[in-house]
Amino acid sequence: MDRGSPFDELESLLERLDEARGTATGGLAVDVRDDGDEFALVADLPGFDSDDIDVEVQNRTVRIDATHSEGSDVETADYVRRERSEHSVSRSVTLPEDVEEEGAAADYSNGVLTVTLPKAHVTEDSTTIEVE
Repeated sequence: MDRGSPFDELESLLERLDEARGTATGGLAVDVRDDGDEFALVADLPGFDSDDIDVEVQNRTVRIDATHSEGSDVETADYVRRERSEHSVSRSVTLPEDVEEEGAAADYSNGVLTVTLPKAHVTEDSTTIEVE
């Protein structure tokens, strides 16, 4: 039975733990699609503006942070009940392959964030090293 690399198993475990934590805390659910030359990460973020959302890519990890705060009228308004003052979500996702960080792009439309990440192309060419 081929179990693969212990690092692959550890990475898989960490991803499952991250997903379970996000689900348990009402976190951000994401879909990651492999489109051949790129990955597409899709997340529903209703109620946020594009300025509320930060996306960072480092190595194979994509981090999404979104925070929405009500305007400055909070101090002057006479609320009987206020439950919508601030809402934030965050999520980190590790991709199965390296990506080109410079080519990443994000689009936010109708409450849906789509992040496209081109895969890093590793050449399969061998290099001959002269032994002296």
